[in-house]
Amino acid sequence: MPAKIFSAATIGLNALTVEVEADIGRSLPSVLMVGLPDTSVQESKERVRAAIKNSNFSFPTTRVTINLAPGDVRKEGPLYDLPVAIAILCASDELRPSISVENVMFLGELALDGSLRSVNGVLSAALHAKSAGFDKLIVPIENAPEGALVDGIQVFGAASLKDVVRFLLGEENIKPALPATLEFGQPEEVAYDFANIQGQTNAKRALEIAAAGGHNIRFTGPPGAGKTLLARALTTILPPMAKEEMLEVTRIYSTVGLLNGRSLISVRPFRSPHHTTSHVALVGGGGNPRPGEVSLAHRGVLFLDEFPEFPRQVLEALRQPLEDGSVVVSRAAGTLTFPSRLMLVTAENPCPCGYATDQTRPCSCTPSQLLSYRRRVSGPLLDRIDLHVSVPRLEVEELAQPKRSEQSIAIRERVVRARQRQLDRHSETRALTNAELTSEQVRRYCILEPSAAELIQNAVDRMRLSARSYYRVLKVSKTIADLVGSDKITKEHIAEALQYRGEDQV
Repeated sequence: MPAKIFSAATIGLNALTVEVEADIGRSLPSVLMVGLPDTSVQESKERVRAAIKNSNFSFPTTRVTINLAPGDVRKEGPLYDLPVAIAILCASDELRPSISVENVMFLGELALDGSLRSVNGVLSAALHAKSAGFDKLIVPIENAPEGALVDGIQVFGAASLKDVVRFLLGEENIKPALPATLEFGQPEEVAYDFANIQGQTNAKRALEIAAAGGHNIRFTGPPGAGKTLLARALTTILPPMAKEEMLEVTRIYSTVGLLNGRSLISVRPFRSPHHTTSHVALVGGGGNPRPGEVSLAHRGVLFLDEFPEFPRQVLEALRQPLEDGSVVVSRAAGTLTFPSRLMLVTAENPCPCGYATDQTRPCSCTPSQLLSYRRRVSGPLLDRIDLHVSVPRLEVEELAQPKRSEQSIAIRERVVRARQRQLDRHSETRALTNAELTSEQVRRYCILEPSAAELIQNAVDRMRLSARSYYRVLKVSKTIADLVGSDKITKEHIAEALQYRGEDQV
């Protein structure tokens, strides 16, 4: 009788159940694997054969047929080694489990000596196993804390194939894994503390507003003014992630294999891809669609240094992720959606030589060079950036001042209070920050005083703001109001928000 064991296939960030069937025939010795396996799955035949023999079990000396169902879904990766081995042992009567395997899901890569190696996508598989009604999930011991993050399912970590067999026979008691500890701390990046950044008061204020409301921000200034340092300092004032956010980010990193030994991502990600990055690497996709940098920065920061140096095609691909908070990748086989709710931070020079705005060094660029440089980033993309900040070159007197500015921890406290106001106010919606509000929600929550309404109406006409810019100014104004604990948006809040949108920025 054929044996059936259950596993999972990861498709994007989701998973589906895979039935691993093994049948022992009477033909000449061979192993046939069907069900759209890729090369790494096909190679598992030899790994499984060696692992079974080196674990002191007998491998069938006749024809073995392995079927991975459903047959119309491509199977990729080495995670099917363990379920294939268990299926073969059950089909050959080498293993007669004392517990029902119908409610157990198996994942794991086998080494030639029978030991289990960690695999990707365990968190997605655990979430699917729970929703599909499975009671237990057996994975390599390194992956067990990751899978245990999901409540309502027992996750067992095993070190080898022999341990799994003994557990199924009832000869070894493996205790369910405990979830990774939720640490709501911040990265210890002392070098990037706001206290160590001299001057740039306006840029620091803009970063505080961006962090409080989840807004996108753009820095423009000459080389060496501190744009990159300011961008990296943003991570020190962002609020800690909630458990749901941690699970969202961990699921993405688990799928692409970037956990690097961790079981949980507890610190907001900071991604800084080089300007030679392709649009597929940035937004995701490929033959086997995978999340890109915008998804790896989910709930964190995506920093694009040398912003205009990115190819225009790459930058234009950012429009939809920034607007919708997700990336939709469509292929002939189906459509996948990756989350991309992030803060975009960009840094650039004002011109090719970098000194167009410098008061002490002359600019050597021609008008045509300057025009071509500014056209590298389209207006619609700039329209999706809330805060446009000029970062001037500091004088040596400012750099030499011994006085330290406000520490990041003090700024973060204000940011956390502002974020909490937003969570309380938006409890009926899915928006966590002001930046995520829809136009309808902006009209509902952004209550303007009469003088503030008059000011923004005049600004729309004078600055020729688009409808998108209008709503983004209101969102920034609401964040400024949240920082001071105001329920209404005043004229001062609107005025400060407007100063971050220059006429040449939209």
